[in-house]
Amino acid sequence: MTFLRVNSCYTLIVRIYLDNCALNRPFDDLRQERIRLEAEAVVLILARLERKEWTWLGSQILNLEIEKTPDPVRRSHLSRIVEHVHQVLPVGETVLKRARVLADMGFIGFDAVHLACAEIGKADVFLTTDDRLLKIARQRAVELQVRVENPLDWLKEMVK
Repeated sequence: MTFLRVNSCYTLIVRIYLDNCALNRPFDDLRQERIRLEAEAVVLILARLERKEWTWLGSQILNLEIEKTPDPVRRSHLSRIVEHVHQVLPVGETVLKRARVLADMGFIGFDAVHLACAEIGKADVFLTTDDRLLKIARQRAVELQVRVENPLDWLKEMVK
């Protein structure tokens, strides 16, 4: 995280990458308390991103994953949401090379590419609701160039 000085005040600049799991959380079954709380956290984070209080990083791979969403209604909602991304990161050779290293660490498929995009884009935090991804990220935290957190946990920390 960096600070931007405007006149005599400092503003915290936070660069956030949300993966597809996090973006989908508000559309999941909200009858489970954990899912409902995570969904509310994602909605609050999206609201701040839309107001440009924080910077939202997306990627070509995120857009591709959304295009593969089988439910057309959900796909449409997600497509409209990511129209507000501030910076879409390309998936070039640098990202793919880093994704291969991340895959060797245990991150699979799109997860490795999402993480590589977040790292290359200098995200301050990568938000996901994927428990498997979170577990591996905790185990490999010193090898990652981005902090990986659950949206609810991260938001609670940010609003303290």
